[in-house]
Order: sequence, then structure tokens, then C-alpha cells
Amino acid sequence: MPSEAVFLAQIVVLVATGRLLGELMQRIRQPAIMGQLIAGMLLGPSVLGALLPDLQHALFPPDPAQKAMLNAISQLGILLLLVMTGMETDLALVRNSRRAALSVSLAGIAIPFVCGVLLGHFLPADLLPDPHKRFVTALFLGTALSISSVKIVTLLVRELGFLRRTVGQVIVASAIIDDTLGWIIMSVIFGLALDGSVDTWSVARAVLGTVAFLALSFTFGRRIVFSLIRWANDRFVSELPVIAMILVIMGAMALATDAIGVHAVLGAFVAGILIGQSPILTRHIGEQLRGLIIALFMPVFFGTAGLSANLPALATSSLLLLTGLLVLIASVGKFAGALLGGRLGGLSPAESLAVGCGMNARGSTEIIIATFGLSMGALTQNMFTAVVTMAILTTLVMPPMLRAAFARLPFTPEEHERLEREEVEERGFIPNVERLLIAADASPSGQLASHLFGLLAGVRGTPATILHFDPQPPEQVEDAEEAQRTASLVSEAAQTGSDAVEAAKADAANGNGAADENGAANRKAEGGGSNHKVDVSLQLAEPSVTESAIAAEAKKGYGLLVIGREPVSQHTQFDPQITRSASAFQGPVAIVSARGKHREHGAYTPLNILVPITGTAVSRRGAELAVALAEGSKGRVAALHVGGTSPEQHHQWGSRFGAALAPDRVANAAIRDVVELGRSYGVDVRGIARGRRAAQDVIRREIDVGGFNLLVIGVSPRPDEQLFFGEVAAALLDGARCSIVFLSTES
Repeated sequence: MPSEAVFLAQIVVLVATGRLLGELMQRIRQPAIMGQLIAGMLLGPSVLGALLPDLQHALFPPDPAQKAMLNAISQLGILLLLVMTGMETDLALVRNSRRAALSVSLAGIAIPFVCGVLLGHFLPADLLPDPHKRFVTALFLGTALSISSVKIVTLLVRELGFLRRTVGQVIVASAIIDDTLGWIIMSVIFGLALDGSVDTWSVARAVLGTVAFLALSFTFGRRIVFSLIRWANDRFVSELPVIAMILVIMGAMALATDAIGVHAVLGAFVAGILIGQSPILTRHIGEQLRGLIIALFMPVFFGTAGLSANLPALATSSLLLLTGLLVLIASVGKFAGALLGGRLGGLSPAESLAVGCGMNARGSTEIIIATFGLSMGALTQNMFTAVVTMAILTTLVMPPMLRAAFARLPFTPEEHERLEREEVEERGFIPNVERLLIAADASPSGQLASHLFGLLAGVRGTPATILHFDPQPPEQVEDAEEAQRTASLVSEAAQTGSDAVEAAKADAANGNGAADENGAANRKAEGGGSNHKVDVSLQLAEPSVTESAIAAEAKKGYGLLVIGREPVSQHTQFDPQITRSASAFQGPVAIVSARGKHREHGAYTPLNILVPITGTAVSRRGAELAVALAEGSKGRVAALHVGGTSPEQHHQWGSRFGAALAPDRVANAAIRDVVELGRSYGVDVRGIARGRRAAQDVIRREIDVGGFNLLVIGVSPRPDEQLFFGEVAAALLDGARCSIVFLSTES
């Protein structure tokens, strides 16, 4: 009779031992998964069973009902592990290097797969679980030998510091394709294993069902998954509603693939990809889910797989020879296939060598495949042990081989430039805004705010929510129609921004020079702009509940609040309603004031933007926003370095003399930084350096002389009862003749 106490003891021992050995493996720069698998081997009949058989049998009794309890957790762990793997799958890498990655993956699968199938065909009958199912066993062997584990490959490439290298991205992209094809192949083989023989109708149903499932998933399914995640996040008030929705999505898609005759693992993997592509709170979701999977389900699954291994059986000559053949075919076949694929994909010999070394890691994928093969009777216990041993050995030798290959692969100038740009962008403010909240009314400032940050949403593929404030109750028809017009304005601007990035990408691909190929186009492929419709939702609210409405909506998770309401200010002070709106949001805030031509509806693009910079992080974030808006509107940016003095210091002779003698290197460095930022996005940035005058006077003069229609300025809030960003911002609020965006990223 199964015991809950024994089951709990099994979980505790597997988690604790797996954690300790996983920690040890990571300290010697190997994946923690290997430690969890070895933990299972040590706790199984191979080691603990040989040394202390009574303790091992008491802890892991052979009772089928007791085994079923642990197996249930293990099977759920497989699905959750595949969801996490899918969430970490970056399809942008595949788009960036699709030719080389596809070539490497296909050649790297084909050669070891054929060799594995041939090996299965010639195996002695006494090594097979059922000689009548030889073909199914051969297919399992071919699949296990040919597929690289995307989780292990990505983990090792990242930990070795090669993920940002061009070849590192090709390796990861190839592993993504490998894993995707692997689960499709495995799902079809699973159907064959259930039928016991090759049936044309069963194969056709599995293949056609898989194709239909993938087509629906990556079209309608993508949108449905995002809508469900947003609905759970925005509507539920209980704890962790998004995690619950992810589990529901995973279960539904796993059941869908099971219903069409392929394995549930394919549905879980695809669900993870779609969840990972959801543009709302993906980082937040990932952190919550990863903790659950890594802490509990991974040690239990890999530990259980290790329990099934029978290491003493490797002492027999036949199984030792089989294990050696598996390692040889897996290593040489995968290396040769990836090397050949790299050359066919346009990589150099040194790059192809590195790819061949990097693809030669198995780990989690092979262990999952072997586990299914064992449970379905396609593999014997001894063959399972041989496959697991092969997976461990190929994974352990991959890091030193990859280090040696990359040591012979110097950085190219283009790679240096791209790595520097990616490092800068990773630290940037705008790329990390996952969701926009636009609090606007029907005024010109509200319309301009909707347009500008619609452009930003389109450039970045960022979902946006419009909180529309109407002077009358929202149920009145005309007010609802006005709110819909505001929402349409955001959607149209988002499409404009998306089209601008797509045009830059096309120009780079055609060599027209509008954007360098590793700049705007590369950033676009990494998740910036979007060639699909940006999600825009609408909420109606009354001005009398400004603070509570924004605070309630902000709880749903937003990276930036945009305020576009009138009146904006009274001379040098913001209107109290703007202060209330900003105070209700605990995070970055942008305030928009429409002036000049922007008081006329529709006179928005192209933008001619002036952004004052001082070399500080605050002004740098303002420059990021200016460049993104210029990218979306196909406009221009002038970066104005202001080295002036405050009004009370301006007439002091010592301050003026010191400013005159100050070196230009600070201004030049700040301007150069913004010019480089603009170049990486295909935006023309002109640098201007001015000094020896009050900053607000310099800025107002440049606006008048340069004909700028938008001023974007990064600001910091100062302690005050009213919203106050300092004397310079106050003077510009009162006297600037063009539209203004104040961006406050510090609370």
C-alpha cells in the first residue's frame, strides 16, 4: 500500500541531493542538471542499492503504486520543464541567422539519425525489448543520438560567455531548431510505438495533425495566449493568477497534441514558446515559474531518471560496446553534420568547427526521450542506461571543446561593434519597458501623447493601455466615441512605428544604407519593432477619480505612465491634476504638453526633436526616448549639450570664466554617445554644444533657430508639494514654443 510518508521522503532526498550535486557541478562549470541526474544514480540500485540495499529498498520500494506517485510528479515535471525551455527559446536568434542555423540543424540531425537507425537495425535481438518492434527502437535511438538539448546548449554557451558572439548565436539558434524538430519527430515515433507497427494512416494523421497544430499555434494561438495572460493578469485579484493561467494553457495544448495522436510534450513545448513571446510581464512571469520548476520538478524528474539507470550492467562487454558505439555515433555524427551544415550555411572553417563542438551536448532532451522509450517498451533497461551514459559523457566534454574552438576564433570588428551596442541597449531604459499606460483625454496634449507613445509601442512591439478621461460619464455615446478615436490614434501610430522599423530593416537588407544591417534591423529582429498589430486596450474613467483610476490600473503591471491631459501647467507649475496623476504611479512618468503645430490634429510627423543632454543617466534616458520616437516617425534628433549656469550664477564673473576654460571633452563624449545610439537605430543625430549661458535660454534659442517641433528632456523630481523638476524644466514649461515631453525615470 502506498505511503505518503515514503513519498515525501523520496521528494526531500531527491531535491536535497540533486541540489547539492548540482551546486558541485556548477562550481566545476558544468550544468546543474548533470548533478541531479548523478544524484539519482547514486540513490538508485547502482550505488546506494549495492552498498545499503535495505535502506535503498525502504526509501524507493518496488511497489508499483508507490512508484506511480513519484512517477506522476516526474511526468508533470517533464511538461513544466518543456514549458520553461519553450519560454527561454528566442526565435529572434533563428531569424537572425536562419540560413546557417537551419543548415547546421538539418545536417546535424540527418547524419547521426541515419547512423542511429542503422545501429538499431543491426543490434542483436537479445538487446531489444521486442524484436518485432525493432524499427521503433531504431527510431528512438536515431532521435536520441541526433538531437541537441537547447536548454543545455544555451546554458553552457551563456555560462562560457559566448552567447553574444555571432557563432554562439548560430549554435543556440541551431539547438532551438533541433529541439523543435526533435519533439515533432519524437511525437510521431510515440504514435508508432503505441500502435506497435508502422501504419500509414497513423503516420499521416500524426504528421498532418502536427502541421495543423503548429500552424494554428503560431497564428491564432499566439494571440489567444497573450489575451488569456493579459486577462488573468488584469482581472484577477488573487495571488499568482498568471502562473495558474500558464498551467491551464500548458495543459490544454498538451491535451490537444495528445488528442491528435502525438505526444503531450510537443504541446507543452509550443505553449512555452508562445508564453515566452507574450509581450506582457514576461520577465515577471518567468521568474515566478522558474523558481517552482528549478527548485522542485527538475531535481525530481532527473533524479527519477537516474534511479532507472543500471550502472553495473555497463560492465558487460555487449552493453559496454553498445555504449561506446552510441557515444561515437553521437559525437562524430553530430560534429560532422554540424561542421558540414556550417560550411553549407556560409560559415568559415573556424566558425563551423566551433559550431560542431557547441552542438555536441545532449543532456535533458535525450534523457526525456530515453525515459519515454523505456516507459513505452521501446528501450530496455540496459539500453536506457547506455543512452543516459551517452548523454552525460557528450555533455561533460562539450565545454572544454567549445572553449578551445572559440580560443581560435578572434573577434571581428563588426562583432566588437555589435557587442558594444547590445551591452548599451541591455542597460537602457526604453528596451526594458514592457507595457505602457497612457492616461489621456481628448485635448491636443492627450492626442499628441497618444500619437507619440503609439509610435514607441510600434517601434518596440510594446502593449499599451489607454486610460481615457472624459469630462462626462463614460456611458455617454459621444464620449465613448472620443475615447475610441484616441485608441485608434494609438493603434495607427503603432502601425506607423512598426512600418518605419520594417522599412529600415528592408533598406538594410537591400544595402540602401538607411540603417546599418547590424543596427536597426538587428535590433528589430531581437524583439524591438513588430510587424504584427500591437495590442492596444481601452479603459474609460472620469476626471474626478484620476488618482484612484491610475493607481488601480498600475497594479496590473506597467513600465511607464504617460500623461496627456489639459490643462498641463499654469506658468512655471504643473496643474494639480497632473501632480495627482503622477503621484498615483510608482514608477517612470512621461508628461506631454502639445504646443505650436501639434495643437492641430494630425500635424505629428515627421518629428524634428531636440533633446538636451548633460552626460547624466537621466538625460541619457531622455535621449533614448527621443531616438525611439524619431525612429518611429522617420524623423531627426539634435542632441544639445548644455554646459550653462543657473540664472543666479550667470552674471557671476568667476562662473563664466570657469565655463569658458572648461574642456570640451565632457560635451563631446556625451554627444558622441547619443550619436552612436542613433546610428544603431538608423536615426540621424546631430550634435550641438553650447555654453556660457543659462541652460533654459540656450534650449529656447535652439528651438527657435532650429525649427524643432518637439523637445524631449530627461528630468528628476525634486522634493515639493507640487510636481517640480527643477528651475530649467520650470522655465521651459512656461516659455518653450514647441511641444514638450518631460521624462522622469527616478522616483
